[in-house]
Amino acid sequence: MVILHLLAPARTGGVERVVQSLAVGQHRAGHRVEVAAVLEEETPDHPLFPPLERAGVPVHRLIVPPRSYRRERQAVASIIRNLTPDVTHSHGYRTDVVDGRRIQRLGTAIVSTAHGFTTGDWKNQLYEHLQRRALRRFDAVIAVSQPLRDQLVGVGIPSSRVYLVPNAWSELVEPLDRTTARAQLGLPPTGFIVGWVGRMSREKGLDVLVEALLRMADLQLTLCAIGDGSERRIVQARARQLDVASRIRWAGLVSEAAKYFRAFDAFVLSSRTEGVPIALLEAMAAEVPVVATRVGGVPAVLGVAYPQLVDPDAPAALEAAIRTIHDDPAGALTRAQAARERLLEKFGPTAWLQRHEEIYRSAVEARREGP
Repeated sequence: MVILHLLAPARTGGVERVVQSLAVGQHRAGHRVEVAAVLEEETPDHPLFPPLERAGVPVHRLIVPPRSYRRERQAVASIIRNLTPDVTHSHGYRTDVVDGRRIQRLGTAIVSTAHGFTTGDWKNQLYEHLQRRALRRFDAVIAVSQPLRDQLVGVGIPSSRVYLVPNAWSELVEPLDRTTARAQLGLPPTGFIVGWVGRMSREKGLDVLVEALLRMADLQLTLCAIGDGSERRIVQARARQLDVASRIRWAGLVSEAAKYFRAFDAFVLSSRTEGVPIALLEAMAAEVPVVATRVGGVPAVLGVAYPQLVDPDAPAALEAAIRTIHDDPAGALTRAQAARERLLEKFGPTAWLQRHEEIYRSAVEARREGP
């Protein structure tokens, strides 16, 4: 098949990792795959590109000034006319809303992956409302968790066109050993390190983990927070207010963060809402003990009986779960090894890629048959 992936990538996030894994996996399977990235400025060091370029996947950088939506639609249409893809796979509300209708008029089947809705402020809620409306016209919509699929059907997208396909893990970068990973992150070579990786926005709940840190003053513990976002300064100010700032290493944006997970003694996913977070899969792959909130598709990934699943917005529960790992490292390692086995068995790339191909072919056939 000829496949075009389309997104407006952030510098960090699970959507970008999904696109990398899909595009590289499909390319290796023999499909012709290209990626179009909508950017508001020239960004030669964008972390989306290195894994794609190493694998030989062509990347189109569409530099479009803010709010130049007509120019964006023209640029996307030009790529589609030249490539003539069987399927254009859009990722995220920007390209779903801005480009979806134009893509349909060009005759290619259009598929979108709904990675999750974060609500947020009124502007974000408006964008997500427009995205859900746009998705009603798509040939197929992929939901990464059952709660998300139920939500999409509930807002009027025909159930026959909404497919449940949880995210999968594929190794795109070789992980570093513990010593090297800690050195490159500027962490102490010894001591208990808690890792947090993600976009620093309210739904990711980094503030809840900082509150939990206050409760662990008796532990020799360092929190390493990888990422950036709108909430970073707010959470940093709260950390200073709680007098825990000295225990936090703010690593900022780190390219190909997956290779650093072995630096951690525990990985914490403190989100208030999620689909199936890629960072969780990467922690499981690295055999890092996990503490995670019971939201979205997370319980389905870890198993509903996983002992370190906690409610969101519960600092005391995060503290207790982290203490369990700190106090019983042998038991935590056993659970981490079992989590990796579960990951490889249920969330490996082979079946995931095959399922996407089946959905693509169904979407192409539906497009040919017409309404």
